[in-house]
Amino acid sequence: MVAEWITAIGVGIEVFGVLVILVGIILASLNFIRASQTDFTSRFRQYKIRLGQSLLLGLEILVAADIVRTVALEPNFTNLGVLGLLVLIRTFLSWTLELEVTGHWPWQSSQSLKSE
Repeated sequence: MVAEWITAIGVGIEVFGVLVILVGIILASLNFIRASQTDFTSRFRQYKIRLGQSLLLGLEILVAADIVRTVALEPNFTNLGVLGLLVLIRTFLSWTLELEVTGHWPWQSSQSLKSE
């Protein structure tokens, strides 16, 4: 019974993560289409930032779902290895999205970039 609840919670978190990504894409696209700015470059930059932010948040939620399901249900070495690989891939994606959105790596503070 507990395993069924944990599975349902994991699936619920995954669905929520996908919804966050989808809603983010829809809202960013609507804002891009309705923006009254005449500067296309500025509008496109804001569009990319909003898309990146929704993808980052969605990926974090999906990682949380993977952790809940793997650690709580079957914490054997095979599943933990698959989880580690998924987290590694999603972390790499998050870092590259962060670089795209903010213009610097996650471990670089914005203060240190200003002083350089």
